[in-house]
Amino acid sequence: MNNPVRWFEIPVLDMNRAIAFYNKVFGYNLVIQDLGELQMALFPSDLEQIGCAGALVYNAKFYKPSRIHGPLLYFETEDISASLRSAEELKGKIIIEERQISPEHGSMGVMEDSEGNRIALHAAPVKGG
Repeated sequence: MNNPVRWFEIPVLDMNRAIAFYNKVFGYNLVIQDLGELQMALFPSDLEQIGCAGALVYNAKFYKPSRIHGPLLYFETEDISASLRSAEELKGKIIIEERQISPEHGSMGVMEDSEGNRIALHAAPVKGG
């Protein structure tokens, strides 16, 4: 069975600010794709691999960021604490500091991005430690 989620979209209010946030926190190189009423910035992905692709999206009538409501997306990162600190530098907020889920499942943390969305972070368990 494949992973059930194939695509995600994160609503933004200011595409340039959101791109700067995600580029700094995760080291991406996102760029705006202007589709008229809709703007997108696609996250790096390999559609041949297992996992999920997605984009930042802006459409004033359809998308609204939410820290409290809606799904919670987990982004993989090697250093949750460093990602959380980068988020704070860009006016994001730490909601849950890094903490271990279990030795088998690694660690997690939750932040609020520059647009007011809740975004979770996951780090794989340390091998051999």
